[in-house]
Amino acid sequence: MMVSALLGIAYLSIGPSQATGLSIRKVFGPEVPTGPYKHPASLTELRNGDLYLAYYGGEGEYATDTGVLGARLKKGSSRWSVPARIAHDPFRSLGNPVVWQAPDGLVWLFYVVRWGDTWSTSRIQGKVSRDGCKTWSDSFVVSELEGMMVRGKPIVLANGDYLLPVYHETGNDPERVGADSTSRLLRWDSRKREWMPSGQIRSVKGNLQPSVAEVSPGSLIAFCRRAGGYEPVTDGYIVRSHSEDGGRTWAEGTDSGFPNPNAAVDLLKLADGHLVLVYNDSMNERTPLTAALSLDGGKTWPYRRNIASGPGDKAYPFAIQTGDGRIHVAFTTDERTVIRHAVFDEDWVTGK
Repeated sequence: MMVSALLGIAYLSIGPSQATGLSIRKVFGPEVPTGPYKHPASLTELRNGDLYLAYYGGEGEYATDTGVLGARLKKGSSRWSVPARIAHDPFRSLGNPVVWQAPDGLVWLFYVVRWGDTWSTSRIQGKVSRDGCKTWSDSFVVSELEGMMVRGKPIVLANGDYLLPVYHETGNDPERVGADSTSRLLRWDSRKREWMPSGQIRSVKGNLQPSVAEVSPGSLIAFCRRAGGYEPVTDGYIVRSHSEDGGRTWAEGTDSGFPNPNAAVDLLKLADGHLVLVYNDSMNERTPLTAALSLDGGKTWPYRRNIASGPGDKAYPFAIQTGDGRIHVAFTTDERTVIRHAVFDEDWVTGK
């Protein structure tokens, strides 16, 4: 197959996605030979303006011969580079890569290593790159605690601290997440050069995969995926919590009012202080994929607009804002075989 065909990117129409101000492009699908499973993806903008994407690829969610793949979209280009494997374990399955460039230029890669038959046996490992994702360090342990996983991007607090959202999954059941599962935060200790525990979010039915934003100095909010199973429910909501001490302690998680079909969500603080929540606006289906906008630190969400709708999952969003103000969302479709890349701005969400 010619490389140009392999990496061809075409606009995709999913429901109303051709509305002015929104573009959705296919990044990688079955034509890219990294295994049929391509899920979930994360994004970061590098200092030079390139976008870097990481995803988990292989034969399936519980396959052993899997790895983390990375690809680059150079600034001004419309074609992604050929994916290259950047993390691998010959004996265990990997998952949930998160790539993030810190303010000092160091690029962090966090990912999950599954030690047993279910994700509840996982630990978190990491790598770093000092040359803009051209090369990567050896792997290192981020958390040795069984059941610890990562999904969301780190944030930088007003005081300069780095917080990494993680979660502790229980249950040892591929079809149900335990009710004692908790969202947690790790804080980078530059003196010890370790990610240290920094609070956890408990809720009645359990929660996981937190996404966090600092709405004012020391005041944080988190939106988390609900725990439980995948059977139809009438009380499935995104779990919300808040912290008033910089993420060291957290209020008990409560139902937010946003529906959640036991699927990932992402929260993003924009440069102007507004918040964007990307989620599946359904209790039982991973469609539509919706963006909600808050202008008052998460108190109200007056604007909501579907990024993608129609049959089939459109799930596991990962949102960033680039230096030009545009919002980028990576998500997966087609039974986790296709990664897509949506781009829009705040005016598109408000309908201006």
